[in-house]
Amino acid sequence: MTAEQDTAGQGTAGQNAAERGTADGRRLRGERRRAQIIEATLAIVRRDGATGVTHRAVAKEAGITTSLTLYYFATLDDLLVAALTSVTDEYTTRIRQLIESADDPLDGLARLIAESAGPGRERALAERELSTLAARRPALRPVARRWRDNVAELARTRTDDPGAVEAFVALSDGLCTAILLDEEDADPDRVRAVLGRVLERTRE
Repeated sequence: MTAEQDTAGQGTAGQNAAERGTADGRRLRGERRRAQIIEATLAIVRRDGATGVTHRAVAKEAGITTSLTLYYFATLDDLLVAALTSVTDEYTTRIRQLIESADDPLDGLARLIAESAGPGRERALAERELSTLAARRPALRPVARRWRDNVAELARTRTDDPGAVEAFVALSDGLCTAILLDEEDADPDRVRAVLGRVLERTRE
């Protein structure tokens, strides 16, 4: 290899590295912008309800142009699905950890549900708002079902009775809603006792 060829090769490698760096930078900026838009969407959901979400409202909340929100989320369904996904992903991670833990998963689920009255209230409120909207917007339904699917999977670690699993999921849903409505502190031990009774009846 001549000196000229070696220099040319180094130049090409340097150019390729620079192009990769530029592409990575654009990707990271895009991810940050998407996250910013999703967080603005959730802020509106928590404050004004899911029906308050529009591209214009989200842009104003995020301090960006409406055209930019449309660039990342072309339709309102795209925006709402992304917002609900960000919330359900958190729940999926938490419940997966409970299932895989050596501890009693019902204890962990009771604490998670009880958080709806405290540090997890904003997250739970957004999930309920957007999941309810799924009744009118079919695009949200697959994501909206994740909470129920995750809770059902957790229940199946304790019982193989389909009826008991169905009742457990319905009860978990009802407890979350009741806690949000009461706006009072929830006792994890009480939630655990209520959940446990559903499974105990199937063994009687």
